[in-house]
Amino acid sequence: MPSKAADQTPEPRQSRSAAFTSPLGSTLNSALARCLLATLTMASCVALRAQTDEIQVYDAGIAPVGVFALTWHNNFTTSGARAPENPGGVVPNHSLNGVTEWAYGVTHWFEAGLYLPLYTATSDGAVLVDGFKLRMLLVSPDAGQRQFFYGVNFEFSFNTRHWDPHRYTSEIRPIIGWHLGRLDLIFNPILDNSYNGFPGLDFAPATRIAFNFSKTWALAAEEYDDFGPLRHFYASAQQSHQLFAVLDYRRASSLTLEAGVGFGLAGATDHRVLKLILTRDLNAPRTP
Repeated sequence: MPSKAADQTPEPRQSRSAAFTSPLGSTLNSALARCLLATLTMASCVALRAQTDEIQVYDAGIAPVGVFALTWHNNFTTSGARAPENPGGVVPNHSLNGVTEWAYGVTHWFEAGLYLPLYTATSDGAVLVDGFKLRMLLVSPDAGQRQFFYGVNFEFSFNTRHWDPHRYTSEIRPIIGWHLGRLDLIFNPILDNSYNGFPGLDFAPATRIAFNFSKTWALAAEEYDDFGPLRHFYASAQQSHQLFAVLDYRRASSLTLEAGVGFGLAGATDHRVLKLILTRDLNAPRTP
């Protein structure tokens, strides 16, 4: 979900949940911290980073308990590679990648998600189905009310061959962030996983710095990088580095919009990409 810090006191989506202050809370916080450390022991990874359906920095925001949420991701490459990364793959230039992400707030610290369908519209007019993903997002409760917050997201993917040469992949996404008045600093040190062993884990971090003008509007800079497998990072010319300028709009508690334009900072990166993310709670009480 997009970052949703508010005027003076940030108010992301999870702030709509009641505070989780039971004795179990400290136990869960400890479990989340251990879960972050556990990511270092999980094995895998991809040698090449494919196009993505989701260009987003996670801020530990989750849907309130019992609420279904829908997030619609769309990314259009206006200027990119004119050859696929893998044989039979999608040509990035002038392609549209997207997904509808269905989420449910299970507890104050756990959100379950399903990405379906993942799709691509190619430059020659073909519409392709790319697979689906399951997601488990564990966070510090009421992260929007904390100066320091954290969490970890696990995604498990089934991929069609044109989308990724590995049929099964996963993502390990730790979340570390600070709400400093109107300023948000968020880091997602992502590890991509194709089950080829720990040295094969691909390090693809995402970073966000945002300034919240009000409870409604925020302006952010986001960077998305791919350094390559832990066993040996790619040479600088093969690494992916992309910088996005992002504008966030939040209407009450039910609807958010995140729009951005990204610029490639390295030769191996698509030169220009547009992203649009729309999020709406489907069964939460509406606020005017």
